[in-house]
Amino acid sequence: MFNSATYETNSCALVISFPCAIPTSMSVNCEYSIPPDNILQYLHLSPSLTKFQDCFIVYATMIQSMTGFGSASRNSFTVEVRSLNHRYIDIFLKSPAYISQHEITLRNILKEHFQRGRFDVTVSVPHEKGTPLAMNTERAKSLYAAMLDLQKEIGIPGQISMETLAGIRELYIELEPEYNTDDLLAAFHEAVSNLEQMRIREGSLLTEELTKRLGVLEELTNRIKSLAPDEIVRWREKFIERLKLILDAEMIDTNRILQEAAVMAEKLDIEEEINRLENHRKQFSEILQNESIVGRKLDFLLQEMGREVNTLAYKSGDYAISNIVVEMKTEIEKIREQTQNLQ
Repeated sequence: MFNSATYETNSCALVISFPCAIPTSMSVNCEYSIPPDNILQYLHLSPSLTKFQDCFIVYATMIQSMTGFGSASRNSFTVEVRSLNHRYIDIFLKSPAYISQHEITLRNILKEHFQRGRFDVTVSVPHEKGTPLAMNTERAKSLYAAMLDLQKEIGIPGQISMETLAGIRELYIELEPEYNTDDLLAAFHEAVSNLEQMRIREGSLLTEELTKRLGVLEELTNRIKSLAPDEIVRWREKFIERLKLILDAEMIDTNRILQEAAVMAEKLDIEEEINRLENHRKQFSEILQNESIVGRKLDFLLQEMGREVNTLAYKSGDYAISNIVVEMKTEIEKIREQTQNLQ
């Protein structure tokens, strides 16, 4: 019998099992997301744990919402990252022109952490004193010489002064200010990490809500299962009674009527739809528990569940079952609204 403790990090949960009591001094330190292959190098355990030889570490991914916000500052850089729902990954980056050379690196960092969502990234330098400028000397000389030639050619009086050249914007060159690339990347990593933590918190809440909704759907399905056998019996009896009303007694072939009733009852049987609906619900629950990138899979399952419920509505003529089907459609739509926000 193993004792265990769970520690949540930015994008995973560490489940650590021990063959004895869990040391109170144990700690897990993780700065960024942990890939499964590198998990051991991020795990720091206290010396008191070294005497235990059997320690099992299980890596478990965590579901994320697609909405969130993260920000961080490091010296002169401030980074803000917002994410919203999107079918794919879509990144919009707003930053000073002089750090555009790092844009691909920043985009790749986001793609390493996330699979879906629209990301609006703002990199700013709040206390920037202004872009340093320099004069394009060669161009200024050429322009000055051209002005002198023009003055001589058409006889324009006056002096060509420094003030004249200073007012020409094309003579200025914007110099790239000095900055620390490590500060930029550190601020960006921290902002992305904060965003990831928020998305995981939101994902956890959505998972709890979806689990409750699935429980309601299971209860509604069980209610239909309890009513379905009686509906078939009632339908067959009603079918026979109506035939007796429109046919003479001499014309009634009881065996043939029973055969036709059995055929119609089989067509109206909803057991197959109920079984498929239950299978889809169980698969939905398993994906929620065991996977992290779930949005598209769950959306597909919801489409299938909606199709089965529509077939139930078409086949069933029972008033009680019809009311339950309406409730099921409502629950599936609520689940769909929540699922659309999952990565």
